[in-house]
Amino acid sequence: MSKVSMEHIRVAYGSHTVLKDFSLTVEPGEIVGIVGPSGCGKTTAIRALCGFLNPEMGEITVNGRKVFSKKERVNVPPENRKIGIVFQDYAVWPHMSVYDNVAYPLKKRKVPKAEIAKRVGYALEQSHMTGYENYMPSQLSGGQQQRVAIARALTSSDDIIVMDEPITNLDAKLREEMLVEIRLMQSRLNTTIIYITHDQEAAMQLCDRIVIMQKDGSICQIGTDEDMIKNPANRFVFSFIGVSNFIPVAEKSGSWCLDIGEGIPYSAVRPQGILPGVKNVMGIRPMDIIFDDESPVRGTIEQSVFLGSLFNYFVRVGDQELRVQRSTLDSLDGREYAEGQEVGLRFLNEKYYDAEEESV
Repeated sequence: MSKVSMEHIRVAYGSHTVLKDFSLTVEPGEIVGIVGPSGCGKTTAIRALCGFLNPEMGEITVNGRKVFSKKERVNVPPENRKIGIVFQDYAVWPHMSVYDNVAYPLKKRKVPKAEIAKRVGYALEQSHMTGYENYMPSQLSGGQQQRVAIARALTSSDDIIVMDEPITNLDAKLREEMLVEIRLMQSRLNTTIIYITHDQEAAMQLCDRIVIMQKDGSICQIGTDEDMIKNPANRFVFSFIGVSNFIPVAEKSGSWCLDIGEGIPYSAVRPQGILPGVKNVMGIRPMDIIFDDESPVRGTIEQSVFLGSLFNYFVRVGDQELRVQRSTLDSLDGREYAEGQEVGLRFLNEKYYDAEEESV
């Protein structure tokens, strides 16, 4: 098991800053996901970790060994950092057999043949590819090619593996299977994994902790998936993780109203979390909007979509459309909601943000 520490990393191209004071510690045996919108610096961060680019400032330590320090002029070459890498496009060489693909990093380092055979066999076993040694990539499915890429990463290191969008090119069923396989492999080997993705659902399913990056290359929150849902650091995190509704709110005639049209009262007292001195918006998750006949907030169901485990309702309130989710199990109460039906809406667990604050 290995610990990874990146401290105050900055990467810029001319006047454009890609990574801004990036600091992250990954504990031994932990799976940490780095997520964020396209262009926020996710891949740049791991390229710096692996040694494929040199930051303008900061330090990187792997397993207690300093592999980069701008101040101390330390810069260990990528091949000596002992980090396995799995890329989005597999990077499996089409002219090489499975065995040769997996053995390639070891051959480049001139590892003895007997040791290569031992480590390749181990890597193929851990990635469930034993018996495919003589297959060519063209004979493999997408999922099998990705397992070959994982096996090759294991020959470089089974202590630390970096995965950059490793399941993006797979279909939905294979993506689910690969997430399970990655978690099972990590449990067997206690490998430290840094997982890069734009898919927050995959990160929440796989990772122990999640790092959320903003468009300016900075980290805005690090925590568990529960932290992100229950205690988002700002409006950006709230909007990035899961589905969200944002509704302008304001105080009118002594009541707090949804600031839609002429105003729709929803609270007689000042809601907890309202920000002073700014225009407020309410952030509310679809599953935290409850159908309630007694609520003064009224809307009309414009569309109902059944998604197996839940219903998605699109409800028109004034001039704004809100998304409401209701578990299929909740429908066992006998209440049915149809398109065109008027409903009352009650809000739970709402958050309040500055209307000018950045969101996705």
